Amino acid sequence: MPRKSVDVVKLKANAGEADWYATPQGRLQTKREFARALKEGTLIRSAGSKIERSDPRVLEQLMKEAKRNATRSISIRVPIADLEQARRIAEKTGVGYQTVLKQAIREGLKRAG
Repeated sequence: MPRKSVDVVKLKANAGEADWYATPQGRLQTKREFARALKEGTLIRSAGSKIERSDPRVLEQLMKEAKRNATRSISIRVPIADLEQARRIAEKTGVGYQTVLKQAIREGLKRAG
């Protein structure tokens, strides 16, 4: 059965490209490209070495890593004092305040669990 062709959208800016890939059509195209690259053996790691398509352990490891690094956007109410403290810490350490908040949440969850 012939594959449905997907028109590649030409975008002017990285922000526009990121917005497009966040749409359902963009996510579907990404899944198709991933599956095709895996099937053809052209999927590469960030270091640039090809991933052997015959080794299911490699794919399993990649999927676990992707799930571990996956994020979801949420909205929470944070006391202003806590937010200001996170911004001060972020300024001292040279990272974003949202990163400081994520690290604090992660550390708190580790202690609780």
